[in-house]
Amino acid sequence: MTTFVDRVELHIAAGSGGHGCASVHREKFKPLGGPDGGNGGRGGDVILTVDQSVTTLLEYHHSPHRKATNGQPGAGDHRTGKEGEDLVLSVPDGTVVLDKQGNVLADLIGHGTTYVAAQGGRGGLGNAALASARRKAPGFALLGEPGDFGDIVLELKTVADVALVGYPSAGKSSLISVLSAAKPKIADYPFTTLVPNLGVVTAGSTVYTIADVPGLIPGASQGKGLGLEFLRHVERCSVLVHVLDTATLESERDPVSDLDIIEEELKQYGGLGDRPRIVVLNKIDVPDGKDLAEMVRPDLEARGYRVFEVSAVARTGLKELSFALAGVVAEARAAKPVEEATRIVIRPKAVDETGFTVKLEDVDGEQVYRVRGEKPERWVRQTDFNNDEAVGYLADRLNRLGVEDQLMKAGARTGDAVAIGPEDNAVVFDFEPSMMSGAEMLGRRGEDHRFDAPRPAAQRRSDKQAARDEAQAEFDDFEAF
Repeated sequence: MTTFVDRVELHIAAGSGGHGCASVHREKFKPLGGPDGGNGGRGGDVILTVDQSVTTLLEYHHSPHRKATNGQPGAGDHRTGKEGEDLVLSVPDGTVVLDKQGNVLADLIGHGTTYVAAQGGRGGLGNAALASARRKAPGFALLGEPGDFGDIVLELKTVADVALVGYPSAGKSSLISVLSAAKPKIADYPFTTLVPNLGVVTAGSTVYTIADVPGLIPGASQGKGLGLEFLRHVERCSVLVHVLDTATLESERDPVSDLDIIEEELKQYGGLGDRPRIVVLNKIDVPDGKDLAEMVRPDLEARGYRVFEVSAVARTGLKELSFALAGVVAEARAAKPVEEATRIVIRPKAVDETGFTVKLEDVDGEQVYRVRGEKPERWVRQTDFNNDEAVGYLADRLNRLGVEDQLMKAGARTGDAVAIGPEDNAVVFDFEPSMMSGAEMLGRRGEDHRFDAPRPAAQRRSDKQAARDEAQAEFDDFEAF
């Protein structure tokens, strides 16, 4: 059964916004009180947040499909729809968020760090919000926008100052258990350590974390064994510690050759050449191990390594090693550049920037003028194409934005195909340059004479008297006949 997962593919979908409501207020003695349709609620976001109590991505390995709730539609009497609830997903400290192409979207380090992985859709406006002096009684509302959706990859990289690397059964788990309060599973079998173990070490005034990375073997950087799965966990460390077995029972192995093989694997993996190295000759409590350690130590020191002879079982040489690691970690922390306060740069758009583009494309042998831009595409998503008045409103908005002018400048003529949106999800229509606005196409849409200002009382009495006189004249003519 899988107990540790450090890489998962997550399928996420934010909530869609609720549709706006088209409603007219009605009450006794006031049958046409004006538009009162409320706005739709916003869809919920999908948010990743760092939680120190979470140490694995196992939960998302078993259920990789996650979706936030949708916003509720608006209602009459100016009632706004309920907003969708955000879906908060807890991830371990050190989680990296990538897209399907491997591009880094976010690097989540530190408790409480958040990242909005998918944003909920906006709610559609109700007809009350769309009413204006020209459009007193809109007979339509805007649709809610769909929420973001897609696939992301979560990759866990252990946040540790010191990484212990070496062959299986070199004594890494034993070493971390005596240096810190970590209690990893220890056994004398290859690949006993199936998951990285993390411990906290205190040496004087310095407190640092130490990670026991699963054993490496030749070919680990190419995916052999378990090494490739966990090499990413050493990327964030400040110092690499080679734990070498001086009491190995394998005749073809020795500490120097083990070191060369592990260094080659680290070189093949890449990105770790600048990390300081410390060599630990472990298991000197064994007589042959002590002799071998004394034999290879001069050679290792000649290569420039700091060498420590220790025994995790007898707890020999641990204090010196602990303080040496603390010194290297302190130097690495001091060498890090001081993070400056975040500076917000505001770059206003150019005065002549339209916010959309018009390009002529060849789609299946047909010339199509494609319009791309945040506003036109959002307006198309909000439009109910079953409502002529809503389509006319869209035409008005596009014309005011200057889409028709840009199409004509690009060479579009009557009957040419125009697509708004990406190729896989676009609205296509025939260009009609003579259409000045949606209002002219549909007449005086959205205006209702019943909402016009009432005439003066004297004029209303005069009109009623004229109607009575006309009726009396018709009656007199009938009697005379």
